[in-house]
Amino acid sequence: MNILDENIPSNQRQLLLGWRIPVHQIGHDVGRKGMQDDEIVPWLMELRRPTFFTRDLDFNDPSLCHRRYCLAFLSVERYEVAVFVRRLLRHPEFDTQAKRMGAVITLSHTGLSIWRWRAGHANVDWSN
Repeated sequence: MNILDENIPSNQRQLLLGWRIPVHQIGHDVGRKGMQDDEIVPWLMELRRPTFFTRDLDFNDPSLCHRRYCLAFLSVERYEVAVFVRRLLRHPEFDTQAKRMGAVITLSHTGLSIWRWRAGHANVDWSN
């Protein structure tokens, strides 16, 4: 399940849906509007293999790694979110839910910075 943070613009959600990428957005069709950051991680633990996409810097924290979910921090502009979500979901190292689980990933123009549960840190170029 791909979940967008509440603060992701709705036009970015619409782009993803137009590209036939299944996404849900907090406050729109999952969770509840106004969920606080400290409520999101326990809520993710209740879901089946969620990948949570956010621009909220608080989630770019290696201590949040857990094998039951993936946190993807988008270090890009608001209007670039959909493109980078699609890039991650098509990347050979992250193109299935199973490959994404247990990671905190930072997406940027230069590549991916990945913290994996029980494995440590790695950097990956977009070309891989």
